[in-house]
Amino acid sequence: MRANGGQEGVGLKILYVEDDPVASEFVAKALRRHGFVVDVAPDDDVGFQRAVYGSYDLILLDVMLPVADGFEVLGEMRALGVQTPVIVLSARGEISDRIRGLDLGADDYLPKPFALAELLSRIRAISRRRLAAPADGRLLLADLVVDTHRHRVERGGIRIDLTPKQFGILELLMHNVGIPLSRHQILEKVWGYGFETQEAAIDVHINAIRKKIDAEFDTPLIETVKGVGYMVSAPHCGERASG
Repeated sequence: MRANGGQEGVGLKILYVEDDPVASEFVAKALRRHGFVVDVAPDDDVGFQRAVYGSYDLILLDVMLPVADGFEVLGEMRALGVQTPVIVLSARGEISDRIRGLDLGADDYLPKPFALAELLSRIRAISRRRLAAPADGRLLLADLVVDTHRHRVERGGIRIDLTPKQFGILELLMHNVGIPLSRHQILEKVWGYGFETQEAAIDVHINAIRKKIDAEFDTPLIETVKGVGYMVSAPHCGERASG
């Protein structure tokens, strides 16, 4: 069961919302063996209260809960401004369910049954992204400010409203200033899984972001890299992009 012999999860506190006592005990024990601190919430009400008022680095959220399903819990959390990363774990693995979970603000979606090694890998990926973020959560490029803690975007002091998916794309690009990202890379990072047949949807999202980020300003920050994809850069970042 162990992915490696080290205590990779030391210091990472996880809330696991799962009403199946057998599943919750199995997964919680496995994660604790890897050094994670795990609190188990047995239903949607307890899970919601702990997610809103507790302090966690990650939430594992089941969808099939006794009263309100996990999608409702996730939507209410995000509406209240809770930005703790969430991995949805669900037997409902249809594409429509995955899209719904991710659009509501999930950081990843893992269908059941799943291998522990894959769950650990996805937890590590989210942990790496959090460690890469600046302490104050603010990503800066020219006069553009992306606040990853409050999910706010400003340019030239003007607040810009983005949808959750648009924000996720812009945040990813801002973590990779001057580095072109392909549509496939954006899909896998923002949607959490391969979705090759809908890569054209990235163009639609990018165009929408451009209208909000670049259209009213003199200097465009979002670039199309022919044959590759997209990146953000300011004029002084051009050498990095070509190097």
